[in-house]
Amino acid sequence: MRVEILSLLFLSLWLQSTKADPGTSAPPNIILIMADDMGWSDIGSFGGEIATPNLDRLASEGKRFTQFYNNGKCTTTRASLLTGLYPRNGGKGIELLTDNMVTLGEALKDAGYATGLSGKWHNGSKAPHRPFDRGFQSSYGLWDGCCNFFDPSMQDPPFKGSRVRFFGQNDQRITDFPENYFTTEAFTDHAVATIRRHVENGTPFFHYIAHTAPHYPLHATPEDIAKFEGRYAAGWDELRKARYERQVEMGLIDPDKFPNPGPNPNNRSWESIPEEERAWEARRMEVYAAMVYRMDAEVGRVLDLLDGLKAAENTLVIFLSDNGACPEEPGGRLTDQLFGPSEFYGHVGPDWAYAQNTPLRLYKSTSHEGGIATPLLARWPNAIEAGTSTDAVGHIIDFMPTFLELAGGAYPLSRKGLPIIQEEGVSLASVLKSENTEFERPAPLFWHWAGSRAIREGDWKLVWEKGGEKGWELYQLGADRTETVNRAEGQRGLVQRMAKKWEAWATLTGIKY
Repeated sequence: MRVEILSLLFLSLWLQSTKADPGTSAPPNIILIMADDMGWSDIGSFGGEIATPNLDRLASEGKRFTQFYNNGKCTTTRASLLTGLYPRNGGKGIELLTDNMVTLGEALKDAGYATGLSGKWHNGSKAPHRPFDRGFQSSYGLWDGCCNFFDPSMQDPPFKGSRVRFFGQNDQRITDFPENYFTTEAFTDHAVATIRRHVENGTPFFHYIAHTAPHYPLHATPEDIAKFEGRYAAGWDELRKARYERQVEMGLIDPDKFPNPGPNPNNRSWESIPEEERAWEARRMEVYAAMVYRMDAEVGRVLDLLDGLKAAENTLVIFLSDNGACPEEPGGRLTDQLFGPSEFYGHVGPDWAYAQNTPLRLYKSTSHEGGIATPLLARWPNAIEAGTSTDAVGHIIDFMPTFLELAGGAYPLSRKGLPIIQEEGVSLASVLKSENTEFERPAPLFWHWAGSRAIREGDWKLVWEKGGEKGWELYQLGADRTETVNRAEGQRGLVQRMAKKWEAWATLTGIKY
C-alpha cells in the first residue's frame, strides 16, 4: 500500500514538473489586423513620418518582418490570407473562395477557437461566400471593396452609382448610419465588443480586423486632418528622399542592398506641377496621413483592451497591409474635389503612392516589390522577443499553417465530404519565436494579377510586368531589393528554368496568360 501511495505521489510530482506553465503553453489568442492600400513606408517603424505610436509599440514590443509579401491586390490577398492558398481561377470574384477550400475561420473554429470579423470582406456577398458562411461566428462590416467612411450607404460615384453592401451579424443589411459615424472607428467598436466577450468567456479566439483605411475615398475628420496641414508642401520627391534617409539611419535598410531607384519614369516631378495645383496635391497626402493616423489610434484601442483584460501576454497581434500604395484614380484626378468631407470622393494618385512605397519600385497591382511587399509587425509577449527583426521571407499563405500550429489544430483533408486543396504555405511559428534564425523557404513564391506575374526563389526574382513589353526581368533581391539592375541577359538559363516553374504554377491554379 505504501509503495502504491509513494508511486502515486512521484507520478503526481512528475506530472506537475512536466506540465508547462499555462501562461505560456495555452494556445494564443490571435488578432490579425490589415490595412487597405497602405504603403511600405507609411508607418513609423518602416521609416514613415506619420505619427503611428501604437503600431510603433507593436514593433518595439514584438518583431518586424522586412521581407513579407501579399498578393498585390485587394481580393486576391484576402482570399490567400483566409485560405493559405494561392488564388485560383485567375482571381475572379467569388471564385476565390470555393467548396474545396477551408478558411481560417473554419479551421480555427474546428480547433476550438471563437471567431470574428470586423471590416472589409471582399470575397463575396451572397451565400455561400459570406463571412458567416465560411466560419466567422460574429461579423460586421463591408462585403464590398470600398465605401464612404462617414456614410457607407452612399453611392460610389466613380463606379457608376454602385451601392455598397454593408452588413451586421449574419444577413442583416445596414443602410442607415448614425451621425458622427466613421467606419474605422465602427470596425474597432465591433472588434472590441467581440474580443471582450471572448476573453470574459475564457475562450481562445481568432479575430480578423480588416480596415478600409487608407483606401480611397480620402475621408477623415477635420481634427485629424489638421494634424498634418502643411506637412507635405514640399511634395512627393522630397517625401521619398526623407523617408529613404530615415530608413537608412534607423537601420531598416542597407543602402548598398537597397539602391535608390530614383524617380519613377511614369510619375511627374513636384516642380512640374503648376503652382496653383500644389496646395490641392498636398491636401491629398494630408488627408491620407490623417487616415493612417486614425487607423493607428484604433489599433491602440485594441491594445488597450487587451491590457485592461490582462489578455495581452498570450495574444498574438499581427499587422500588415493588403498590397502596396495605390496609384488608382477612378474618375480621373478630380481637381474639383476637396478631400476629407463625406460629400467628396478622391484618391492620392501614383505620384504620392510611389513615395508611400519608399524605397521600393512601383505600387499596387504590380508584381514589383512596391506592389507585393508589406510591412508586417507581430507581437506576442509570451513567445516573441521584444524589439526584434527578421528578414525571413514570409507570405500571407503562411498564416494558415502558422496559426494552426500555434492553435494545436489540424488542416483537414476534406470538408463536408469534399477533398480540400492542401496547404501551400509554411508555418512561421519557429521564426516568430526566434527558434529558427536560418529559415529558408522550401519552395518558390508566385504572383499574378491582370498580366503582371512574378516568381521568387531564394534571392532571385523573375518578374513580368503587365503588358509584357520587356518580357521577363531578373533581379537578385539579396543585393538589389529595389530592383534596379535587370540580370536577365546574363542569366538566360536561370530565367528559362524559373519561367517554366511559373508556367507550371499558372496551369495548376487556373491562370490564363
